[in-house]
Amino acid sequence: MKQSVSRYESVAARFAVVLLLAFFCAFSPLQATPSGKSKSEYQEIAKGIELFGDIYRELSANYVEPLDVSALMYAAIDGMVASLDPYTVFLDERQSEQLEEITSGRYTGIGISMARFSGTLYVTSVLEGYPAWKAGLRIGDRIERIDDVPLQGKSLDEIKEIIKGNPGTTLSMKIGREGSLGLGTVRLSREAIRVSTVSYSGIVGNTGYVELDSFSGHSGEDVRQALEKLFRQASEERRSLDGLVLDLRGNPGGVLGPAVEIASLFVDKGSTVVTIRGRTSESEKVYKTERPPLVAELPLVVLIDHESASASEIVAGALQDLDRGVVLGQRSYGKGLVQSVFQLPYDTTLKLTTARYYTPSGRLIQKQHARDGSLARRVLKEKKERKLAPVPVYYTVGKRKVYGGGGIVPDITVKEEQLSDYQQLLFRQGMVFRFAIRYRATHPVMPGPALNGKALMRDFEKFLREQKFAYTSPSERQFAALLKSTGMESGKAGGTDLLKQEIERQKAAEIEKESQRTARLLEREIVRHYNESLSRQAELGDDPVVRRALALLSDPKAYSRLFRP
Repeated sequence: MKQSVSRYESVAARFAVVLLLAFFCAFSPLQATPSGKSKSEYQEIAKGIELFGDIYRELSANYVEPLDVSALMYAAIDGMVASLDPYTVFLDERQSEQLEEITSGRYTGIGISMARFSGTLYVTSVLEGYPAWKAGLRIGDRIERIDDVPLQGKSLDEIKEIIKGNPGTTLSMKIGREGSLGLGTVRLSREAIRVSTVSYSGIVGNTGYVELDSFSGHSGEDVRQALEKLFRQASEERRSLDGLVLDLRGNPGGVLGPAVEIASLFVDKGSTVVTIRGRTSESEKVYKTERPPLVAELPLVVLIDHESASASEIVAGALQDLDRGVVLGQRSYGKGLVQSVFQLPYDTTLKLTTARYYTPSGRLIQKQHARDGSLARRVLKEKKERKLAPVPVYYTVGKRKVYGGGGIVPDITVKEEQLSDYQQLLFRQGMVFRFAIRYRATHPVMPGPALNGKALMRDFEKFLREQKFAYTSPSERQFAALLKSTGMESGKAGGTDLLKQEIERQKAAEIEKESQRTARLLEREIVRHYNESLSRQAELGDDPVVRRALALLSDPKAYSRLFRP
């Protein structure tokens, strides 16, 4: 015990020294202090560090049970940053590596996505041109072993770590395939994988469409290449595009620089895209476009939803404020806080909120979320003390009104079509995916444009019975809760059986009502197992938000009217 205590004290002392050195190097009184800290504030910080070190040492040495000192330290740090905002976070070594992969858009692997359903690990996507694709893997294949390591009980993160490695190193995979003996064991050489952040682009009707799913270091070039490809295709087919759709729905954002690059593809050189402001006036920085636009005048519609955040909101807000495009969809998330990344000892990282984003018209993108720590608590207190101020109004360069209050408010609000509870459960349990695997195994050739929906649903219902799929409707859950709370049993209280039968009838009617759409979801998933691009095209045709954007772009007068003050 004596030896372990001294080891704990050594860890605590070493960490305290790191903190103190970092503090005094960064905030020495001999240096300039732009943050305006007084001598008393430095003394308070030093006292806090000393107190923290003492508590850490006493806990590690004298707590009733031995402690994991690393977990204890990380818990203390997590608690400290959690009091600020949800985006200021401390990242350990593994999380720091993941952040690098996300922001760079590059990782080392074999080029697949995976998911687990009913205990089985499946390939859900294969990147063309990379090792898995070259080896013949396809959507729906089962991954049974990796390098003779059994995968049962391992999380997806653990499996991803097994697949990762240095470029040029190899791994073996035992692959099973529905309806055949599978590929057996294949040997794959790891490569540096560069994933395009443009998940799909193409011409829909007479409109160019580009879907961007994140902002990494190369997103600006990804969008530029996608646009150039669309223009080449239109030229080769002798078609005249009536406009462009930039789809940022579900895009959580990412790196700031590419957001400015993407906006610069559409607006004049020298245009302001975003301004960031920190705790001092000297921290303000204005980001402007630095090159002429690739697409200067073609009508543009930007799609956003509640999950469009950060860099997505910068692009949508800039194009709206500069009257360069129409924003369509639902109000965006409202994530307008700037994070700076600080590298710390032991390959850890601090992602720290240092500023806020403002659109060209001056709108603050950040809105107050319930989990914004002390900031949210202060806002709630202020709301109780005074009435809410009216939503602030701002003006675009063409004097149109746009509205603040956090997030980007679309020019045209269009609701997305939501899956029913029944359909959501089908996807969560992998029923649609696994049915498509079975279909692909018995149909070597991709089906034609329209499958027989009724026959497809009959086969699917049979498949669900085989898989013992059970769906409990909201009414059934409420009925069960009522019986439990009252202590009644079905059949022993007057009328409960009749009520149960009516609830079951309503559930069957709900499923039947959704059957046509469920058949369309099955069709798209089946096509995806043969050709992901064709499946995405079919999905866009069913998307009410995309259809509304296409209708607007096909009507130049209606589009132009939206820019009138």
